[in-house]
Amino acid sequence: MEYLEFELPIKDLEEQLQKCKVIGEESEVDVTETCKNIESKLKETQKDIYKNLTPWQRVQLSRHPNRPYTLDYIKAICGDTFLELHGDRSFKDDKAMIGGLGKIGDQSFMFIGQQKGYNTKTRQYRNFGMANPEGYRKALRLMKSAEKFGIPVVTLLDTPGAYPGLEAEERGQGEAIARNILEMTRLKVPVITIVIGEGASGGALGIGVGDVVLMLENTWYSVISPESCSSILWRSWEYKEQAAEALKLTASDMKKLKLVDEIIKEPLGGAHRDREKTFKTVSNTIVKVYDQLKNLSPEELVSNRMDKYSNMGVFKG
Repeated sequence: MEYLEFELPIKDLEEQLQKCKVIGEESEVDVTETCKNIESKLKETQKDIYKNLTPWQRVQLSRHPNRPYTLDYIKAICGDTFLELHGDRSFKDDKAMIGGLGKIGDQSFMFIGQQKGYNTKTRQYRNFGMANPEGYRKALRLMKSAEKFGIPVVTLLDTPGAYPGLEAEERGQGEAIARNILEMTRLKVPVITIVIGEGASGGALGIGVGDVVLMLENTWYSVISPESCSSILWRSWEYKEQAAEALKLTASDMKKLKLVDEIIKEPLGGAHRDREKTFKTVSNTIVKVYDQLKNLSPEELVSNRMDKYSNMGVFKG
């Protein structure tokens, strides 16, 4: 397990507890009481740290190297029923954007999401979770297929942004994202969107228009990353913590501003601390939300979705 800077007190206590158990196993000394004291202190420290996280610390947790990615969720939720579909039928298959059909129980869903890598080789293969235009066009093709066969869509957001390279711009990055946003507002099937990690800028929004938008507790969703915001405003990355505070990008801020509908609780310490519990919670949430949407007619779905997004940012003086 890797630890972030603010988690070091937890790391120290966990190491102490481990040493204490080893001493107990290797000698005749009774260390039960000592172990209990360390365990109790560890629980208190964990609660104290994770209940008072700053926005920047939540950003760090959303990028934790052990945090589960899109394919981890899909494989855990759908098991062997997941069938990945490839290509945008125009240019090529974008490895940063994955999608396909999978089942939860007897209900089929079209899953679409950005996929990051977990080591240098896979990060390059997945382009660090930054999709090119063909990734967004693949996502749209899959959404249109889902609409044709009446299958609900689930999108999982986890990207530092759409790929900003020259070749992406040449192939119409802005148009591809704008087209997705337009088409998603009028899809005639239920669309459930979940932010599972980083939700940065148009890169996330390109698959982020849903009837119900959910955020895991330690994720963020914003027009710009704290580092980029800091470098624009202060010409330096040093003010990223201030930027994170000002951007109001945490799940609780987004819920308060009515930009997302619900926050999905994570295990203490983040999704990576208890992956199985996180997968179960997300799976149950998808089923619960789909049950609320499945009886709405296509016209009602589109009308409600349009109203939802039209009312965002409305200010009454």
